[in-house]
Amino acid sequence: MQPVQPLPSALTAAHAVYALHSLAILLGIVGAPTVIGSFLGSVPSIAALVLSYVKRGDARGSWAASHYRWAIRTFWFALLWLIIALLLIFTLIGAPFGFALMIIITVWLVYRIGRGWLRLLDRRPMYI
Repeated sequence: MQPVQPLPSALTAAHAVYALHSLAILLGIVGAPTVIGSFLGSVPSIAALVLSYVKRGDARGSWAASHYRWAIRTFWFALLWLIIALLLIFTLIGAPFGFALMIIITVWLVYRIGRGWLRLLDRRPMYI
């Protein structure tokens, strides 16, 4: 049985998702107080999340579906880790760990979006 090929519109939308998330990261680097804040709270990133939820059905059953799951999980896990980092920052003892965690989250976001987009360009699935 031949693997299901994704619709061209699903691939275009997946590229748009990665581009929007990359724009949010870039905006965080050049203008926002934190990359994480820009990633989670900027219009491009929110638009990417909505687009991921809307278009993932078009990719169902194909290798491209894993990219939508990857992008969605990247957003929600970044939010979870940011909450944990903020809780640590608000404690005197945990503050250094919270700030270190925010740096780690930033590197992790750049990695996740970069790796995902490169694998999409190679037409390969994400293994989660």
